[in-house]
Amino acid sequence: MEPFFLSLFLILIFLISLSLFSFSSIFKSKSSTEQNSTDEKLHELPPGRTGWPFIGEGIEYLSLAKKGCIENFISTRKNKHNPMLFKTSLLGETVAVLCSAEGNKLLFSSENKLVKSWRPRNFGKIFDNSDKTSTIEETMRMRSLSIVIKESNSLQKYVEIIDQVAKDHLEKYWEGKEEVKVYFLARKFTFTLACKLMLNIEDPEVVEELQKLFDHIAKGFFSLPINIPGTTLNRAIRASREIRKKFLGMIKQRKIEIMEKTVLDYEANDIVSKLLLEKSKDGEGLNESEIANMILGLLVAAHDNTSVTVVSTVKYLAELPETYDKFHGEQKEIANSKGPEELLNFRDINEMKYSWNVICEVLRLQPPVIGTFREAITGFNYDGFLIPKGWKLHWFAYATHKNPKYFPEPEKFDPSRFEGNRLVPFTYVPFGEGPHKCPGRAFARLQILVFMHNLVNKFRWEKVFPDEQLIRDPLLVPTKGLPIRLYPQKP
Repeated sequence: MEPFFLSLFLILIFLISLSLFSFSSIFKSKSSTEQNSTDEKLHELPPGRTGWPFIGEGIEYLSLAKKGCIENFISTRKNKHNPMLFKTSLLGETVAVLCSAEGNKLLFSSENKLVKSWRPRNFGKIFDNSDKTSTIEETMRMRSLSIVIKESNSLQKYVEIIDQVAKDHLEKYWEGKEEVKVYFLARKFTFTLACKLMLNIEDPEVVEELQKLFDHIAKGFFSLPINIPGTTLNRAIRASREIRKKFLGMIKQRKIEIMEKTVLDYEANDIVSKLLLEKSKDGEGLNESEIANMILGLLVAAHDNTSVTVVSTVKYLAELPETYDKFHGEQKEIANSKGPEELLNFRDINEMKYSWNVICEVLRLQPPVIGTFREAITGFNYDGFLIPKGWKLHWFAYATHKNPKYFPEPEKFDPSRFEGNRLVPFTYVPFGEGPHKCPGRAFARLQILVFMHNLVNKFRWEKVFPDEQLIRDPLLVPTKGLPIRLYPQKP
């Protein structure tokens, strides 16, 4: 069978399987709609279509993602149906897609009032926890994690650690090479760093073992929802259990060390220790299992999202020499202000204003996560349309990121958009907003800026394949791994 037809066949099976798995939920959603029949007589459902029975419009969604133009899925339907929202069918669910800053604000500010978090079924199977929690409890946990990560003293300590890890990584895997593949090396760097900062793990063999398990988990998120031995989903579930078991052992050992004062408060730089110490302050907090689950979830974001942002930044700097020169000029000035062996500090990060504007523009054009889902916990009206209880809602970053109403000439790469305070609230959402806003966003900022500081001060580069694009398969990836030719900077 030709590769194209084989891919199409697999996608078809995937979507049909998802729909069959969620067949009962569809009827449940219909019954919820029937309960609101009186309201429906007064208010119409959002305009749109749900596509083929069981399959929905998922094939077109995935097809556009693989072509690197997923935003066309939104723009064509906005123009055809309504610029504020439309309905479709994805993952076997009826979905209302909100396409404006007002829609983002509604979803992000109505958590546990009108909507709650919802994830595709594979996520629930892979992250299957024995302690089923409500969305309110989950939100409180995310806030606790966010407070621990954002603590200013912690971030200041992280800068030097990240700088040293970045220097070691570039020396080992980049220096002396004429050509490298950025995608794979960026993933290695972010995973190595995440293991050190979250779990205080530095042993390369342990890191490599954990990364292999983690790669199985990542592949399972959007695989066929068939959990039998030998399938991608089954391997992901088994890998998740194994890595969580390893995390639990490490967390229990760290707890013993803290109780025995082997690890002092001021020495506890890793996130696991800080979470355990946070618990000891108030007598309540997260148990070892909860911390293991949070670390696993944070590792997903820290590894995939941060690494792909590094890849996207390297890609744009290769394509935009003037932007590269200004980026390098700022970073070179910071490097020249340091002593020969002096590491970066938090003040240096705050001086990287233009560099961060560049990365913000990268995140606008290529957000690692294009959106997540919510579920309506009650029927409500939005822009004159009824959203029935049980319907899923999807916020889509490109709906505002590439809307000329909010970002003039949206396809143009323009870091100056982020100078001053000119952004319309809820239009720029690469990290989400509200209670589920990414708790590691400040941490991610440090990783990206510190790594790029070291990279541009060592090399210029050019793409081996000038036309290579970023696609979503289903996560954001370069089609060929982004190989680049390296040219060492002159001293």
